[in-house]
Amino acid sequence: MTEPNEQQIAEALRAHPPIALAPGPREAPAAAPDPDQTWELPGGTAWVYLADAEQGLRRPVILADGFNIGPSDLDFSWETLERGPYAFISELRARERDVILVGFDERSASILDNAAVAKAAIQEAIRRRTGEHRLTVGGFSMGGLVARYALAKMEHDGDEHETTLYFSYDSPHRGAWIPLALQAFAHYIRRLNDSFSTQMNSTAARQLLWQHIAEWDDTPETDKERTEFLAELERVGSWPRHPHKIGVANGVRTGESNGVPAGERAFRGKGLAITGTNLYTQSAGVDQLIAQLRVVTLRKPKIHTSALPEIDGAPGGTLEGFGILADELDKIPALIGLGSEAEIREHCFVPSVSAIALREIDDHSKLYDPVADSEDSELDEYLCASQNEGHTLVTEELCTWILDRLP
Repeated sequence: MTEPNEQQIAEALRAHPPIALAPGPREAPAAAPDPDQTWELPGGTAWVYLADAEQGLRRPVILADGFNIGPSDLDFSWETLERGPYAFISELRARERDVILVGFDERSASILDNAAVAKAAIQEAIRRRTGEHRLTVGGFSMGGLVARYALAKMEHDGDEHETTLYFSYDSPHRGAWIPLALQAFAHYIRRLNDSFSTQMNSTAARQLLWQHIAEWDDTPETDKERTEFLAELERVGSWPRHPHKIGVANGVRTGESNGVPAGERAFRGKGLAITGTNLYTQSAGVDQLIAQLRVVTLRKPKIHTSALPEIDGAPGGTLEGFGILADELDKIPALIGLGSEAEIREHCFVPSVSAIALREIDDHSKLYDPVADSEDSELDEYLCASQNEGHTLVTEELCTWILDRLP
């Protein structure tokens, strides 16, 4: 078989949906039911599902969407929140709460920009609400940070948000993690197709990720966008002061690893055009191999890192980053030569201690030491899952804990 050239590979990648690392269904979900109301907001949309359509909006619960590429998708959000292990929307409505799903025109845009959408949704909910029941405002993953900043900025600016409860669901308050091997691969194939690299280099990704590289051979660092975002968050008070602040983590507090070993091959290229590409889980120490890259050319550069913790196996919400990449490449016709295999599918995406705003995530002990009752979180209350599970997996364990705290 003749190895395909760069033009053929570029055309095949262009004909395929963009590679994007995000939780949730990989195939197009079934349609969501029609919302009772749809609010067109500057920079986004709110889809409203009332507990009782005849009585209108009475007890608003606002849920902000998380990180991905492109606009928010109501069908995708409904699939995640309602058709998974626990029907969260149905349970909210059964408790006479009106659900407002806030989506963004571009989920990878700045958290600050999307916080303006959340603010608009909060103000619209106050305007449309009958009665004086105060709001619950929160979000999943990045959406928790969007809601956090929106509420804090409203307080800082003197805007009333009428919110009693803030919640975050596996939100990366102290940073998220995408393996540097995956980031390097995304940038290495940019000359063939830039969509994967564009997601990794988006403003929101740079703000969320603890360590980031903009080019395949860069030295990892905390990106300037993250530094500026954290400074802006601090400027407005870091957290809203008036609501009760709660959060949940899709990982354990015991320090138990998710089982992903350090320094092991997680992904390998099998097709003619990608044979020689090997991506490894993060290991600690000096000059640790994390990737060997090859696409089309004979060149096989190796990527090494130093002084980083074994974070892929840390307790927390997981993402099938290696698995998603292999699955998407395998969907491209075999004759193009991009066939791949994920020997380890997942990695830690949001460490437990990040989701509960307890510790930084820059060394082994902070990631893996059990959470002591005496440690102070920036949240007023939090709950960690009883097992390490998929990032933003909607479970009865975590959702009922939130439901029991609704105003």
